[in-house]
Amino acid sequence: MDPIAVAHQNLTRRQLLSHAGRLCIGGAAFQQLLNAEQPVHAAGLPQLPHFRPQAKRVIYLFFSGGPSNIDTFDFKPALRNIHGTELPESIRNGQRLTGMTSGQKAFPCVAPMFKFQKHGQHGTYVSELLPQIASIVDEITILKTVNTEAINHDPAITFINTGTQQLGRPSMGAWLSYGLGSMNEDLPAYVVMISKGRGQSQALYSRLWGSGFLPSRHQGVRFRSGTDPVLFLANPPGIEADTRRRMLDGLAELNQENLDRFGDPETQARIAQYELAFRMQTSVPNLMDLSSEPKNVLDLYGPNAGKPGTFASNCILARRMAERGVSFIQLFHRGWDQHGNLPKLLRFQCEDIDHPAAGLVKDLKQRGMLDDTLVICGGEFGRTIYSQGALTENNHGRDHHGRCFTTWMAGAGVKRGFEYGVTDDYCYNIVRDPVHIRDLSATVLHQLGIDYKRLTFKHQGLEHRPTGVEPCRVVKEILV
Repeated sequence: MDPIAVAHQNLTRRQLLSHAGRLCIGGAAFQQLLNAEQPVHAAGLPQLPHFRPQAKRVIYLFFSGGPSNIDTFDFKPALRNIHGTELPESIRNGQRLTGMTSGQKAFPCVAPMFKFQKHGQHGTYVSELLPQIASIVDEITILKTVNTEAINHDPAITFINTGTQQLGRPSMGAWLSYGLGSMNEDLPAYVVMISKGRGQSQALYSRLWGSGFLPSRHQGVRFRSGTDPVLFLANPPGIEADTRRRMLDGLAELNQENLDRFGDPETQARIAQYELAFRMQTSVPNLMDLSSEPKNVLDLYGPNAGKPGTFASNCILARRMAERGVSFIQLFHRGWDQHGNLPKLLRFQCEDIDHPAAGLVKDLKQRGMLDDTLVICGGEFGRTIYSQGALTENNHGRDHHGRCFTTWMAGAGVKRGFEYGVTDDYCYNIVRDPVHIRDLSATVLHQLGIDYKRLTFKHQGLEHRPTGVEPCRVVKEILV
């Protein structure tokens, strides 16, 4: 949808003609206003969904920093035989290295320091670090060949969240808010929560859940732990609810006058955001209060479930948001950038997420919500088979690796107890069935009833879409 079409939607013919000269609308822009084709639908685009969706909502567990696929899911017994040997040049094959290891003279391979066992009906290998996730392998699909061209955090996390390494593009959640709208007028369509592990944490930026060139009302709303989960939502001291209501009514009148005069869609967005904030004053405190959750449910999410701000607590909140109609819920858990001391730090991170992630899937299933809730779990890339720095038993690290890494999915038409994609014996290159991160995005959109080629927004003369401009595909092999 061209943003100028939104402006056209908000302008009468008389307003357009009377203000065109004074507002310095050039001939080209004026023509675009007249030729705008698509109408705006308050709850989303009227043509969506394109077909019957499998998923009503998405919960994305994003592990920021790059979890080691080698030490969690992509295990091969042959790895034990190559421990300490040099990574062959025929395997690395001149591929790009980060600045952190490009100067290394040796690239010794490091087998996992943890035990792996087969689990589930199909004998799926899972690390001992993830016993609870191992218990749900019959519910999930494990993608072992997800890949990206980005090798550093900022471009990689931008790429997987927005469909391009360039800054300023809409996030996936913003696209879904724009296309599908919200199922609950008292809560945002897109909510973000952040937790921090005990490892080295890379920075997270609000642009990762931003709206880019889409109207700003579609950006993700960050919920925080504590007494003020949404900044500036509560009334200032001395301001009562009825006073706030009168202030908003007066502000809405002024904004409406501005909208009638100039037709700026961002003015319309501000009106909608003020009203949503007022309604959230009632809905958010009730949402964030976990005191009504019974003990047996809290136990599903592990010992940290009752601690605000933890990944476990955020997983419970994600389920509560899903119940209340939030369409896209994204939990960022920081601390996966293990360039050193990986055996200790990876254990810490897995302790944080194992119980809650598995508990979320179990909880959704027992409530009958897993059938129409898509759960995604993964990071922006994986880690290398070779050691970063000197190879020692207790202090080695692994560098970034985008050539192949692991993501798992559950629910909403995704196959159960399934593994897809094969890497080589060094977990370094893809042997079969690659899944580019654009393919992953296209598949998520497909499960929501969206043809990724047909969800577009015109910006600076180009028709943009959530997956970027490069070719991609829906990974139908993992779908029921």
